Amino acid sequence: MAMAVSVKLVLGSIAFAIFWVLAVFPAVPFLPIGRTAGSLLGAMLMVIFCVITPDQAYDAIDLPILGLLFGTMVVSIYLERADLFKYLGKLLSWKSIGAKDLLCRICLISAISSSLFTNDTTCVVLTEFVLKIARQHNLPPHPFLLALASSANIGSSATPIGNPQNLVIALESKISFGDFVLGILPAMLVGVLVNALILLCMYWRLLSVQKDEEDATLEVVAEEDVNFHQFSPATMSHATSLNEIVNIDSPANVKGNIGHVETLRNRIRNENELHRTSSAGSESSANSNGSKDLTSELHSQRMDENQNILSNGNASMDELGDAVFMQSLDEKENPTPKWKWLLWKTCVYLVTIGMLISLLMGLNMSWTAIAAAVALVVLDFKDARPSLEKVSYSLLIFFCGMFITVDGFNKTGIPSAVWDLMEPYAKIDHVSGIAVLALVILVLSNVASNVPTVLLLGARVAASAAQISAADEKKAWLILAWVSTVAGNLSLLGSAANLIVCEQARRAQHLGYTLSFWRHLKFGVPATLVVTAIGLTLIR
Repeated sequence: MAMAVSVKLVLGSIAFAIFWVLAVFPAVPFLPIGRTAGSLLGAMLMVIFCVITPDQAYDAIDLPILGLLFGTMVVSIYLERADLFKYLGKLLSWKSIGAKDLLCRICLISAISSSLFTNDTTCVVLTEFVLKIARQHNLPPHPFLLALASSANIGSSATPIGNPQNLVIALESKISFGDFVLGILPAMLVGVLVNALILLCMYWRLLSVQKDEEDATLEVVAEEDVNFHQFSPATMSHATSLNEIVNIDSPANVKGNIGHVETLRNRIRNENELHRTSSAGSESSANSNGSKDLTSELHSQRMDENQNILSNGNASMDELGDAVFMQSLDEKENPTPKWKWLLWKTCVYLVTIGMLISLLMGLNMSWTAIAAAVALVVLDFKDARPSLEKVSYSLLIFFCGMFITVDGFNKTGIPSAVWDLMEPYAKIDHVSGIAVLALVILVLSNVASNVPTVLLLGARVAASAAQISAADEKKAWLILAWVSTVAGNLSLLGSAANLIVCEQARRAQHLGYTLSFWRHLKFGVPATLVVTAIGLTLIR
């Protein structure tokens, strides 16, 4: 029996180690399958190695967390369609009075946006805005990119819907949405302020350099370019969107697409010519109606063909390009009346506000988010498939695999044994205990990632604090939320938001910039330690 237990321990540790390697280094050379497949592999190994049974694996999946994640992602997609993030981008440059003012605006807008729409979403939609505005003012990008990523992480700590680990903590701890916000909001506000001050101190001289009016190499960025960004689907997965792949207007793609565009234009001319011929030959209302019917039939047929191509996973790049081009043309030919568009946008904003009010009132978080998502789908009054396809299903699958893998690792007894050694020194009724606990969370969040850290430590930290008092139990959960979130600022690999900013900045057309690991670390270490320490004194 002892041998069986030791075998389970070893096999469970191997399965978790494989999951950890692929989660932290998704493109590792010997198995470059990515985070999502890595989590599924870890989960499957836990079952194959008999560390947990299939039924236990199913039970380990936390459906309320998945429901809340799904609902908030759908709401974010409809908010993007309603131009909310476009307005946020405009706020960055509106009446800006200098580089330091711009940096402070980025910190504030990034923090507020991430607390309501997740840090990953904020970083996806604002990174290119930040790069374009920095280029427009001839400023170095890296202080602003650091401000965006770090403030998004800090801001996301304030609400249960700000980041995935907060979702886990809120649902596991049964802390209401309002109590969660009140407990961490003071720390978040002060943290954002301190973070901005650290950035200003580190880059004061760099931000004080006057713009060189004579720089002939400076590419002037049009105002409309600064204020426009197409929010790409699956925001957590940073895959290149279809629109980016077939961006016909991009100078980099013009040569390769000229012939393709001409073919498409010829198709359009042929259809228009057919329409004119039919209209010219109509001498009666019956003939006129026949012409309209023919044009309508052609349009309907074209729309059906485009939809089939876009939904076909085996379609070629040329076919996808055709479909996207024709779809955009149809939208221009048949614009939505302005009053309908404004009414729909207003409804989207009102539903979102209603969702936030419901969450503050203490209603079930998962079903509130799902209800808001379904309401937006119904109000849209059209096929929801294009919008639902933008949901990051790979993230939801990653969470399923991670829940199973972490549950299996917990059953090996290793996390409990490690916590038993640390618990006497991590009591939160003493300053030294809080410091030790924060240090453990900080290190684990950067080594094992923040969500697995919360899953591994959450129940143990709360149980230890509950022995002191119920208030201390709640405080322990909030400390875990604060430290595990801010820990993401320590290094470039500390959070997905950092990696999204880095990758989006590197891929930006004509604006590409590489944020290096060491440049981030130079700012991240002191900023994380200072912000974490100050925030711990303000957790209620």
